[in-house]
Amino acid sequence: MISSPWILLLVGAIGASAMMIGVWLVSIRISNASYVDVAWAFGIAGTAVGYAFLADGSPLHRVVVGGLGAVWGVRLGTYLLGRLAGKEEDGRYQELRRRWAPNVNRAFFVFFQAQAGFVLIFSLPFAFVAADGGELTWLTWIGVAVALGSIAGELTADTQLAVWKGNPANKGKTARNGLWGWSRHPNYFFEWLHWVGWAVIAFSSPYGWIAIFVPVFLLTLLFKVTGIPETEAQSLRSRGDDYRRYQEEVSVFVPLPPKKRAEA
Repeated sequence: MISSPWILLLVGAIGASAMMIGVWLVSIRISNASYVDVAWAFGIAGTAVGYAFLADGSPLHRVVVGGLGAVWGVRLGTYLLGRLAGKEEDGRYQELRRRWAPNVNRAFFVFFQAQAGFVLIFSLPFAFVAADGGELTWLTWIGVAVALGSIAGELTADTQLAVWKGNPANKGKTARNGLWGWSRHPNYFFEWLHWVGWAVIAFSSPYGWIAIFVPVFLLTLLFKVTGIPETEAQSLRSRGDDYRRYQEEVSVFVPLPPKKRAEA
């Protein structure tokens, strides 16, 4: 059993890097990099379960890590896999291929290894909590409630989007049903809130305060790097004026009542 969270993180880093090399090789063979998103979700679930088995923390702490981490990662990974199976490469990755030509495979290797690094970063709270040999605190239970509520929110948003896309009359239109009428990215919002929950869970554990970095890091990614900017750019390319109106009327992140459309 491993008592140091730093050793757990080293094991997680090696495993995540090896996994992403394998997925990169598959992506070359099938000419589709979209599955890196699936690998990211399952990879984080794998670190949670792995840390839970390897760590020397209390049984309850390890159950929280393995159980809650697996529920989140397997749900998201399965959902993404269902969306991607049999489909062409996501438009975001097609755009990256265009930008990175002619060194596409080399660039994607670096990109996939960066995703392995992200897996490690998001596994920080798992390592600190799994190695904690103390008692669960009231903060832990508050964090668990926030994380579970966020998973429910993500599931609701994903289901509502699938219902919208399942109606042929909505082809080429932007989803506005349910949570999508209140936030342009409710899935991202609940994803971020989920990691806020993990920061709260980890706060009472040794070194657990470091987990506060995770939701801050995710918020930076979502607003400045690969999240919202790339997604909205692709939506504007595919849906044009319909998505521009959506941007004017609906909150970008936090679910809020939509603005009323001005009368012509």
